[in-house]
Amino acid sequence: MNVLMLSTDVSILAVGSEAQNRMKEYGSLADRLAIVVCTTGAPRQEFEISNMVRAIPTNSRTKILYAWDILRVVKQLVRGTIDVITAQDPFETGLAGWLISRRLKSKLQLQVHTDFLSPYFRRESFKNRIRVLLAKWLLAKADSIRVVSERIKQSLIGLGLPEEKIVVLPIFVDVEKIQSEQVAVRAHKKYPQFDVVILMVSRLEPEKNITLALRAFAEVARKHSNTGLVILGAGSQETSLKQLVVRYQLQSSVVFEGAVQHTIPYYQSADIFLNTSNYEGYGRTLIEAAASGCPIITTDVGVVGERINKDTSLVVPVGDSAAVEEAMSKLITDEKKRNDLGRAAQESVQKLGDAQSYLEQYKQSWQI
Repeated sequence: MNVLMLSTDVSILAVGSEAQNRMKEYGSLADRLAIVVCTTGAPRQEFEISNMVRAIPTNSRTKILYAWDILRVVKQLVRGTIDVITAQDPFETGLAGWLISRRLKSKLQLQVHTDFLSPYFRRESFKNRIRVLLAKWLLAKADSIRVVSERIKQSLIGLGLPEEKIVVLPIFVDVEKIQSEQVAVRAHKKYPQFDVVILMVSRLEPEKNITLALRAFAEVARKHSNTGLVILGAGSQETSLKQLVVRYQLQSSVVFEGAVQHTIPYYQSADIFLNTSNYEGYGRTLIEAAASGCPIITTDVGVVGERINKDTSLVVPVGDSAAVEEAMSKLITDEKKRNDLGRAAQESVQKLGDAQSYLEQYKQSWQI
């Protein structure tokens, strides 16, 4: 089987990255895997990940040209038959994938990694409103649709898409590896000023709604002055969020660690994990926190409602600052509740499956 993958994940081109190692594993499932990666900025070089896997950057001048540049690269790249085209999203890469599949008469798989039917997604920008329309049109033309959560599957069925065309295949999290790791970072040793450490692991982007987390935490910090909020991640909102910390006078209570390569030790030693996203396709950080036994407070997004639910975490409505504040205060003052939720969350992810079974499911998703 020859597979063409269209992706926006530039870390695939980074030597030794988790994404690149994952592509190497996916390559073992096919006779040949070619990956076109949408890139802008400084020109990047084509990369031979393995004997069976090549990654080719588009080196686009602007993101607007991604679809056009994918077509250009594929025209130069294709030698022989492409059996399956898999596009990372039903937006720009999906459009390019559909055009290529028509020309090459290949099967088309569209992947959905974000909850684009959430009203919060549409409200975020005019571009997202256009994307919603494009996705609805393209998904009806796909031969197969891979989604990462039951939530997204049900929303697509609600659009009238046939259930048999939709495959639920979450993002793989190696629970066994997480649970066998030594704790390299001890939160209370690193942050001795805090009696309780609340952890967030997130890109600093609007959809993650860290603004809401800070607003709720400002109220919490007034009542529980020795509680700290530690935020791992980087993004476009970093400056504005730091300004908000100053405005709320939280400089001694909030720590921005920036992008952290290895986050698992933080989950393992934090007292509470907090997620305030407006929408998620899956929510990998929730599974990582659960595998680490860290009690979870989360908005009702992504995988919530499956293994992460009201029995294994504190689930609050999206955008509800008062509910987030109440949940934080509840867990700060109730160590037994924290311990109970941590154990329940950890038990809920024990049977997610190993890497080999996941790869078998991934291969089956290509057999259209």
